[in-house]
Amino acid sequence: MKIHYNKLVRGNIIDIIEKDNKKASFHIANDEEYKIKLYEKLNEEIDEFKNNPCEEELSDILEVIYTISKLNNFDLETVEKIRKSKLLKNGGFEKKIILEDVDIEEI
Repeated sequence: MKIHYNKLVRGNIIDIIEKDNKKASFHIANDEEYKIKLYEKLNEEIDEFKNNPCEEELSDILEVIYTISKLNNFDLETVEKIRKSKLLKNGGFEKKIILEDVDIEEI
């Protein structure tokens, strides 16, 4: 019996599968496929976190975010500075504010 996945997995997963006396087929993604699968992985990890909010699932999201940062040559220290700057300027999300409407009619 085969289970079909067609998804990006962590670097040691093939070895783990083979140590369990199972056979896995896989390929190495080209740059375009890698980017697509990485964003699919982000959505997958977010869904898993929504279904089971815990530190382990959150760490999986962070791992994907770190990989996306590397892929785009982003410096995480710069990203953190931008995050803090936006927090100071616009605030965070702790106040639970839901924006419903903005009246743009001029008086």
